[in-house]
Amino acid sequence: MTPRRRVQAALAHGQPDFTPCDYFATPEIHQALLDHFGIDDIEAIPDCLGTDIRYINPPHTGPPLERFDDGSTMNIWGIRRRPMPNEYGEYAEPVGLPYADWTTVEEAERFNWPDPDWFDYAAMPELCRKYPDMAIAAGNFHVQDFINGTAFGRGVEQVLMDIAAEDPVFLYIVEKRHRFYMRYVERILDAAAGRIDLVLCGDDFGSQRGLLISPAAFDRLFAQKKRELFDLVHSYGAKVTHHCCGSSRALIPGFIDCGMDALQTIQRQAAGMNPYELKAEFAGKITLHGAVDVQGWLQRATPPEIEQEVNRLMDEVGAGGGFIIGPSHHIQPDTPLENVLAFYQTIARRRGTQLPGS
Repeated sequence: MTPRRRVQAALAHGQPDFTPCDYFATPEIHQALLDHFGIDDIEAIPDCLGTDIRYINPPHTGPPLERFDDGSTMNIWGIRRRPMPNEYGEYAEPVGLPYADWTTVEEAERFNWPDPDWFDYAAMPELCRKYPDMAIAAGNFHVQDFINGTAFGRGVEQVLMDIAAEDPVFLYIVEKRHRFYMRYVERILDAAAGRIDLVLCGDDFGSQRGLLISPAAFDRLFAQKKRELFDLVHSYGAKVTHHCCGSSRALIPGFIDCGMDALQTIQRQAAGMNPYELKAEFAGKITLHGAVDVQGWLQRATPPEIEQEVNRLMDEVGAGGGFIIGPSHHIQPDTPLENVLAFYQTIARRRGTQLPGS
């Protein structure tokens, strides 16, 4: 099978020749792999690791996004984020909360919201031609992203209170994000003319121990918008993989009802998110995308332990399709390079290949 056919088979809950694999990592891990493989192009890392999905999106051609002397940048939603150091690397945190003081919809209406016209969709066919045999995904974790994306501009505590109160300002921002991404995704799919296999979108509905919001709140505020996006993607013959951090177990039946094809992350240490249990309960109903634990396990495990677990995931969760193996979130900067390589070398060996330089 080509990588594209392999991913399509897994998403259709058919048995592919091998379990398809994916890659997400922090910039620090990108750099370690660039140095290891002796390359200078981040886009070449998936080739070296032998993954099956390539992510592409139209170039931004709208108003220039501001960059500041402190290293922060402004995104299209008017939110400024600055790399802030932690024990192991850096993470881009919001600087200021431009939506925080709004108490009326009229204040929100006056903001300079982004326009889907700010992107060069005509570039999509050429971007797709770069990967003739690969599964191609468009979108990213921020497509829709009603909770996180709004919290970056309004504050986490305020957004959680907004959800409980169904605050009109929050609902206005959610609708703005929804309508923007509906048009953005539609134009990508239209320009790609059937070559997009997968659309990545996201929202973080879970904490480590349980849901951030109730299933009833999800149904009232978000389910119909998810369904609209998923229906749009399906109308172009593509599938949806939805990023969701933390414990989303109680929402999975609702995700399935909305038409979600794959749930991306599968953080094993979060409550109810054991991939073997999820496979047993939801086989044939939703694809699991992720599942290799990066919340400490991949950092501490030995290469033989990694090989054993990656093989078990492919054997058991990958049985009958419905699984794309990958990290449970971005591979974290404190992960030893040999452990990252052990993860992907195990997959390569199953396919009768080797990573470059092995």
